[in-house]
Amino acid sequence: MLAGKKIIIGISGSIAAYKTPLIVRELIKAGAEVRVIMTPASVDFVSKLTLSTLSKNVVLVDLFDDQSWANHVELGRWADLMLIAPLSCNTLSKMAYGQCDNLLLSVFLSAVCPIMVAPAMDEDMWHHSSTKRNLDTLIQNGTIVLDVGYGELASGLIGEGRMSEPLEIVDAIQHFFKTANQLKGKKALVTAGPTYEAIDPVRFIGNHSSGKMGYAIADDLANRGAEVTLVSGPVSIKFKNKTINLIPVQTAEEMYATCMNNSSSYDIAVMAAAVADYTPTVVADQKIKKKDSELTITFKKTKDILAGLGEIKLNGQVLVGFALETENESVNAKKKLKEKNADLIVLNSLQDEGAGFGHNTNKVTMFFQNGTETEIGLKSKSGLAKDIVNAIIEIMP
Repeated sequence: MLAGKKIIIGISGSIAAYKTPLIVRELIKAGAEVRVIMTPASVDFVSKLTLSTLSKNVVLVDLFDDQSWANHVELGRWADLMLIAPLSCNTLSKMAYGQCDNLLLSVFLSAVCPIMVAPAMDEDMWHHSSTKRNLDTLIQNGTIVLDVGYGELASGLIGEGRMSEPLEIVDAIQHFFKTANQLKGKKALVTAGPTYEAIDPVRFIGNHSSGKMGYAIADDLANRGAEVTLVSGPVSIKFKNKTINLIPVQTAEEMYATCMNNSSSYDIAVMAAAVADYTPTVVADQKIKKKDSELTITFKKTKDILAGLGEIKLNGQVLVGFALETENESVNAKKKLKEKNADLIVLNSLQDEGAGFGHNTNKVTMFFQNGTETEIGLKSKSGLAKDIVNAIIEIMP
């Protein structure tokens, strides 16, 4: 799978750099051609001699030396993929702001190939708001950001921030090349997030959905070549792939209308949004004032998007729904699968620790039309998205 692939590996100044030679070795064993570029700070953490021996190429650090000049433009156009592992907090910040004070950053800014990064830093640095903003900037530019691990850190603390293990990174690279054009020519419709049902001009009824699961699915579909339309309720996250067509909505009615307008054009529809089941019958024109007496609000049912798409589903279309249950979980998921004419129902349970609304992780069971069930243990939502998309591809005609 990696035979003949040209991969640049960038190394920044982090203690996790000791793992990078293992990545180089595995890629070379798989038949890839590897060039290594190091920041000046990284040479204190890992040997140039080791990396050049494993990669079978000269390791580059400086833009120029006494004998030659490293052509960063040529390097940026040579590769099929550029991986930066480890990505330190400092190099992350420089990448986000377009700084160019070393060879690695020069190649990054010149690269026309996809970029993948494996962050590595202490837990407090990882959770800092500046780090999150910088990661969001890279993500908006299409950078593939690998998950960090949880465990012992260089500071002695236990927490998030460890660079992914070498074999996990190699697996991610293999997955990238395997799936890059897997869904090319296919159109996908994805919903995500909550809906807000207005009571008056300043108040609404909503839920705790963060949209993370739906956004992760949309991102993975796009990374595999699909043309993705993401219909999103109000969320604070940003989509990773800039090719995604984002349609923001507020209410269940707006989401229903948008999805039905796109109903005949999709090959894949994934209804991951937490849509309100009821909406106020009357929305007050002015803010409702507090009174001594009780306030009574009358509700009406919203239109069922999954059922609506199921009723008009065409041959060849794959329809996926989500079910969030607190009791009789399997029974209700199977009932939904049948009644909505879905091909796959993904069941979440609020009873599972680390799963459901707001978490970066999830644990689900997938129910298929042929009666099979697949349980997936707790993992990151981005990892789970890959499993769900893999399942979709398996049932596509």
